Amino acid sequence: MRLPALLTAALALSIVTGATQAREKTEHARIFGWVEKAEIEPWGVEIKAKLDSGALTSSMHARDIERFEKDDEDWVRFTVDVEDTNKDETVTRTYERPLFRNVKIRGAGGTERRPVVLMKLCMGQRIYEEQFSLENRDDMNYPLLIGRRTIQHLGLLDVTATFLHEPSCDDDSPVSREEGREDDEDIGT
Repeated sequence: MRLPALLTAALALSIVTGATQAREKTEHARIFGWVEKAEIEPWGVEIKAKLDSGALTSSMHARDIERFEKDDEDWVRFTVDVEDTNKDETVTRTYERPLFRNVKIRGAGGTERRPVVLMKLCMGQRIYEEQFSLENRDDMNYPLLIGRRTIQHLGLLDVTATFLHEPSCDDDSPVSREEGREDDEDIGT
């Protein structure tokens, strides 16, 4: 075989192999809609979450956000009050979490610094430990906003669908932990 024929055959094989791998990845990936139900773990409260590919960091509704020091580390105390979609009632819980990092948010109203903490969510049949910036989202439709940093661990996002998964986690559910994970370099900053 001549070199051009070999190059053409190699290129064709590469294209077919790449397409097959992409199809296999899609077939095995979990697909989520742009709005899903999620449970805050271990609280077990079911809330609506908006999956937003325009946001990098996920955000959780919180009020009375207070930074403090505990055992020479920075911590955050905050109150979450959300409508539990299972019970159709507002429920409240106060959390204390180590400060994971601070995030600088730029928006139409200017720039602000928000604390970021690790929280666990049940989505589908898996528990995800993810980064959440804390902010008062009283004026928003969804108390939970899931950004790209979290979406990359969930699977694929179908922007035409909603409520593809019911949260159904238990003690045996797999847990995707933040520790040791690296963000995909293509999710942006």
